[in-house]
Amino acid sequence: MTHRTLLRAGHVLSMDPDIGDLPRGDVLIEDGKIAAVRPDIGADAEVLDMTGRIVIPGFVDTHRHTWEASIRNVAPDATLDDYFVDILDTFAPLYTPEDVYAANLAGALECLNAGITTLVDWSHINNTPEHPDAAIRALTETGIRAQYAYGSANTSLADYWFESKIAIPGDDVRRVRSEYFASDDGLLTLALATRGPGFCVNDVVTSEWALARELDIPITVHVAMGRLAGRFGMVKQLHDLGLLGPDTTYVHCCYFSEEEWRLVADSGGTVSIAPQVETQMGHGWPPVMKAIEHGLRPSLSIDVVTTVPGDMFTQIRAAFGAERARVNAASWEADVPVPDTMLTARQMLEIATRNGAHVAGLEDRTGSLTPGKRADVVAIDATALNVAPVHDAAAAVALSADVSNVEAVIVDGVVRKRDGRLTADVARARRLVEESRDRLLAAKEARA
Repeated sequence: MTHRTLLRAGHVLSMDPDIGDLPRGDVLIEDGKIAAVRPDIGADAEVLDMTGRIVIPGFVDTHRHTWEASIRNVAPDATLDDYFVDILDTFAPLYTPEDVYAANLAGALECLNAGITTLVDWSHINNTPEHPDAAIRALTETGIRAQYAYGSANTSLADYWFESKIAIPGDDVRRVRSEYFASDDGLLTLALATRGPGFCVNDVVTSEWALARELDIPITVHVAMGRLAGRFGMVKQLHDLGLLGPDTTYVHCCYFSEEEWRLVADSGGTVSIAPQVETQMGHGWPPVMKAIEHGLRPSLSIDVVTTVPGDMFTQIRAAFGAERARVNAASWEADVPVPDTMLTARQMLEIATRNGAHVAGLEDRTGSLTPGKRADVVAIDATALNVAPVHDAAAAVALSADVSNVEAVIVDGVVRKRDGRLTADVARARRLVEESRDRLLAAKEARA
């Protein structure tokens, strides 16, 4: 029996150029798929009244270390160099599978609560085979759309991040692929989270790239950020190793040379930018316009809640403000008008939705409200005092709304947030992540 849900009379920002914006439009969902987007749809369906709501595709977070939810805000003033010591060399070795489960459960629910319907979980906490099992189980239980990016263990900073000779265990990645991801059509898909040249010796780099391509899964790697990796020329090294390809997402990219931008663009690679982390922790200026100038479609990501907020509204504004500040300052120094290519609020909304789906390799199923795609939909309460009155709906979402305005969230046709409240057992998730926090702090104290 077909199950239908009708979102009625909302201000629809489809992010599909063929459909455009509908100041009063309907979205019909049938069996988890968007069936129609137009005004005045008549259908035998469960009706959700969207009057006074802005209806958008779900946000896509293309890079988050979700396992760090248990240690939220432990490093509020950290630089990137501090992060390696304070997080990867202090807390990461203490994580049990139970901690990973609790953090991924709470972290994924945090995403849903904030209107993030698709998550790339950059999971470099696989200290045992039980760790990825726990992470995947939590993602599955929340109902979020996610790409689980299997990363290395983190039991020693020296062993895993300084010319590491330890490769991600291929046999366990193959096990996870077979056990959880036999099909690439599910709500969860698999990727490989690699450390790359500079952090690993070349044999490890080539073996990890070969593993991903053997299993036909995408690759995601941090590059060109901060005092160390900004000087590695990582993309140039990957090019020299013959490893560049369209299956790879490059995270941060703050200190690319012009040659490296061309190499990424020419190879079909994709880019994920974490603007709040980058400006706050010293990775470098978020290179949104640099990516666009080279014909790329940059996406946004949260990165680490140890240091920054976990919502997409923050990232949109951090990127928008930082990029415009940079261009304005350069124009002032040169005593010339600002260029016509200055970022716009609507561009930022597209970057956080369609571009995110593109970078995650999921644009065929999410990122816009397009008939035939899966129904990942968010409704923003535009009657709230921080949003109303609405003059420009895209600007209202990008520059005024916050998590408190996310009224409804639908993933794959299933309502995960209704009337401003998650449908999940939030109390259990909070209890588990607080217990994990206490356990980790006790273990840290015992180790000191």
